[in-house]
Amino acid sequence: MHKLLTILSLATCVALCSACGSQSQDNQEPQQTQNEQQSMTQQSGNFIFEAETAWHDAGGGAERQILGYNDNIMMVKVKFKKGQVGAMHSHPHSQVTYVASGAFEFTVGDVTKIVRAGDALYKQPNIEHGCVCLEDGILIDCFNPMRDTFLK
Repeated sequence: MHKLLTILSLATCVALCSACGSQSQDNQEPQQTQNEQQSMTQQSGNFIFEAETAWHDAGGGAERQILGYNDNIMMVKVKFKKGQVGAMHSHPHSQVTYVASGAFEFTVGDVTKIVRAGDALYKQPNIEHGCVCLEDGILIDCFNPMRDTFLK
């Protein structure tokens, strides 16, 4: 059941990120040519295996695992233990967060709400946001454009 939830979480995040990053006027996905794909300055491999992907400090005790990216999009898994805090911050990226497991108290702008597994959040560029983990959990974050500082 956990693997199914994880697969569904990732599929949902990919779908949400695709919609977030689309710049098409008529709601149809633009086709990317092979030359455009090759002109990316940074991109991950096509297959990212959890067991082979390192975890990194995300601050406040949380850990981050980069799942896939190119210049335009990045998917990141963030693991929290109860009581850990994702400090209030902002950045110029659009962000969609899917709650894969656990419960979190999120503040986005001046609104605070509790979200649980299956819920999602959208954070427009430059809006202050952060969270407190209420139950051990995992968030799937998608960014447009990619967060290049996460690769350093």
